[in-house]
Amino acid sequence: MSVEPAYSSALSGHVLVLNQDYQALTITSVQRATILVLLQKAELVEAAAKRFIRSPNRKLPWPSIVRLKQYVRVPYKRVLLTRKNVIRRDGNSCQYCGSNDRITIDHVMPRSRGGKDSWTNLVAACVPCNNRKGNKTPEEADMVLARKPFRPSYVMYIRDFVGSLESTWKPYLFLS
Repeated sequence: MSVEPAYSSALSGHVLVLNQDYQALTITSVQRATILVLLQKAELVEAAAKRFIRSPNRKLPWPSIVRLKQYVRVPYKRVLLTRKNVIRRDGNSCQYCGSNDRITIDHVMPRSRGGKDSWTNLVAACVPCNNRKGNKTPEEADMVLARKPFRPSYVMYIRDFVGSLESTWKPYLFLS
């Protein structure tokens, strides 16, 4: 019989990880960020007000933003093209009628007519609109896209991954 450690739910939360040059790298758990700080691989940039991580002999600030001490060379980060990410980019709503019900993926230029699986050719669509459009382009089906499909940036992906952003993160994600 295994028992979950008591700290697993107590340290739940998200921490923004910055590279040495203050560029947003990723989001990690409070537990992982604390370990990075304790191992002196990262420094605390921002801490949550009035929250602490306690042990029998220590009281540490609750991390909100940490910065790595060594620069990590990262190739250009791209958001993976997946069904889930296309739907996330489009706000979980049909790009033809705005419905949030029974969302699927639609090829703007149908695959049977040479349309590829790409960020600029895939949109979220409800099943009725997808069936209505069928094997036509939106113009041929007399349907209008709410917005032109685009490749999301990695910063946009980080922002949407967390859901609600802490106000202290906004300057580092260029959202202030």
